[in-house]
Amino acid sequence: MTTDVALTLGILLIAGVLLIWERLRVDLVALLVLVALPISGLISPEEALSGFSSPAVVTVWAVFILSAGLSRTGVANKLGKSMLRIGSRSQGRILVVVMLVSAGLSAFMNNVGATAMMLPVVTHIARKTGRSPSKFLMPLAFGSLLGGMTTLIGTPPNILVSNAMSDFGFPEFGFFDFALVGVPLMVAGILYMLLLGHRLLPDRNLAVEFHRTDATHQFELNDRFFTLHIPEGSLLSKKSLGESRLGSALKLNVLAIRRKGRLDLAPEPSAVLEDGDDLLVLGRSDWLDELAVGQQITLEASNGDSDEQTKVAVDHLISKQISVVEAQIPKDSPLVGTTLAECGFRANYQANVLAVWKGEQPVRTGLQAIRLKADDRLLVQAGRKQLKELDESGMLSIADYNTLDTYRLEKRLLLIGIPKNSSLAGKSLAESKLADAFGLSVLGISRDGKTLLMPDPADKLHVGDKLFVEGKLDDVELLRSLQDLEAESSATPALSELESEDVGLVEVVISPHSNLYDKTLRQLSFREKFGLSVLAIWRSGRAYRSNLRELPLRHGDSLLIYGHRNRIRMLANEPEFLVLSPEVQAAPRHDRALLASMIMAGVVLVVGLGWLPIAVAAVAGAVLMVLTGCLDMDEAYRSIQWQAVFLIAGMLPLGIAMQNSGAATFLADQVISSLHSFGPMALMSGLFLLTMLSSQVMPNPVVAVLMLPIAISAANNAGLSPQALAMLVAIAASTTFMSPVGHPANVLVMGPGGYRFSDFTKVGLPLTLILMLVTLLVLPIFWPLLP
Repeated sequence: MTTDVALTLGILLIAGVLLIWERLRVDLVALLVLVALPISGLISPEEALSGFSSPAVVTVWAVFILSAGLSRTGVANKLGKSMLRIGSRSQGRILVVVMLVSAGLSAFMNNVGATAMMLPVVTHIARKTGRSPSKFLMPLAFGSLLGGMTTLIGTPPNILVSNAMSDFGFPEFGFFDFALVGVPLMVAGILYMLLLGHRLLPDRNLAVEFHRTDATHQFELNDRFFTLHIPEGSLLSKKSLGESRLGSALKLNVLAIRRKGRLDLAPEPSAVLEDGDDLLVLGRSDWLDELAVGQQITLEASNGDSDEQTKVAVDHLISKQISVVEAQIPKDSPLVGTTLAECGFRANYQANVLAVWKGEQPVRTGLQAIRLKADDRLLVQAGRKQLKELDESGMLSIADYNTLDTYRLEKRLLLIGIPKNSSLAGKSLAESKLADAFGLSVLGISRDGKTLLMPDPADKLHVGDKLFVEGKLDDVELLRSLQDLEAESSATPALSELESEDVGLVEVVISPHSNLYDKTLRQLSFREKFGLSVLAIWRSGRAYRSNLRELPLRHGDSLLIYGHRNRIRMLANEPEFLVLSPEVQAAPRHDRALLASMIMAGVVLVVGLGWLPIAVAAVAGAVLMVLTGCLDMDEAYRSIQWQAVFLIAGMLPLGIAMQNSGAATFLADQVISSLHSFGPMALMSGLFLLTMLSSQVMPNPVVAVLMLPIAISAANNAGLSPQALAMLVAIAASTTFMSPVGHPANVLVMGPGGYRFSDFTKVGLPLTLILMLVTLLVLPIFWPLLP
């Protein structure tokens, strides 16, 4: 093994670990590989950047635009109506039609795009025919993967393998060359799902379970759905729903307000509460029970005078180590354009912002959500060392102008105590939720004559503690008023009774390529932005119903959402979300459907006849989609999955390095030495298994790029046909049926189908073995092993 081979394999190993580890984004890993290769001298800078001009990469992003053109013009909706007419008589017929249509679409557009287009349609068909979506959504995803194997543009591995053949001195594959093996595989896959696979599918329906009144089995709705009564004289009276803190403090979703026999469904945060109101809520009643036990906090006087309860001097927040200063945001500060919540100011910089000077006056409430601008002034409490670091880093410009009085902070500073029997005693500051629930920021703790300023969120509260907090007196009183709420479950209607023509319940899926990954609903201000309530999140076979605002989102999550249908229609226009209800989707451009179909057919025709290379034809088709009004330019840009583009462009140079350094030949020799003595079929089986298993945990375009040089070298050394083994690699890289993370199409259906990880393995493993057997039997017929 030479030094270059060892270095290439080392980069390959590190990249593989990072891709499987998933702590870094896959496109970032690819760019790290791109940078490492020329620095190590394995390839030239020109070769390192060649991926961005590769015809394969150009074809991939152009196909994304072509797919969006077919989707935006309503092709899927027309096909869906035909599916309902043809397949509504039996489950088997629906399954076959779903897989055939998704396979047909996926043959000419992106796999994920085809699945996303059909997902609302298939879900609607399942429910209209009284069947569970879980019986059809996995076949939908599998159909799109099988269809992608049948054409050149059906899946990125096909495009990459075909384009790379010319780099090795062999002719590229034609548009329908993949169909010779792909169609038999598609037929075998559909027959398997019809005869055996459908028996292995689970029978789960998230929305139906939520509509059941006896759903304690899976969702325990009887324990989560109850009524709160507002007694006469409550401090909640005349307050808006948003001001009531029912959501932030008690983690309750208010689904309706019953007042004098009239039911107001999905009330807005601005809805005003009145004495005698009954609030129909979804959540945990034990938090309310805990709050009702004993007195939680007491208002204290800083100087012993009960009339001076709200007057806590700013001097209490200052010590030898801690200062309160005014700071300005420089124009080049990283804080510009962000909010305190988004940048995690308190956690990342160990500093509290007590007020923000905007315009001509200070702002002392809602600070976490304020969008910061250059030249904004902040009143900051922090250690002197932290303040110096913030100043020197350019984050803030510290200028203690001694203008603290102008902020009138005393009106917001309170002293509260932790009495005996308070449920807050023994909890940490973070667990107390004083900040999140009631907007009370704890700036210091006085205990046994000593004051701890800027306490850590992990610090425990003790009986007798005095807390210096920033907040409103009304919020402290509000905490007391929540203790007076009366909970009852006997008068609570079924969830299905809270729907109407204007208000409804829908499932929404997080797109596999969404930028919302690892963000919380609170960070997104989801309730405030869309006016919708998230009742539950389905992930990996289980429902999450508590603390949803703080739960980081994942690709493929299925959100059960309740609210006004016009708001749901607004949400459907967001590319980050896929609403599983056809009637709320954006109106397609039906008058352009024929044009979009003709453009796609034209691309297929000119490539099939050899008149234009696939990259040129695909870009021409993408341009025509925009020129003819099937898409506008902004929609075209949004349709491109840039993560996939950078992933492929960044990993292609690694394939060049493997070939130039001899690493591909080295690995091929290892494969041949292990399997060649057993014959060509054993070599094919080994390559198929290695490629297929790699694709379960790594993006399949990457697997195709890495495995193709090995397959070509193995073919040359073993005297076999390079075209045959290249075709084998393309097929095996797309055989991603055993794992939900193997392909984004699987991730997309996991939430709305209610699937668990094991469901994919249970259904996908036999399918994978069948496809492997069919490949080994059919491929040599059309692509003889001996050249």
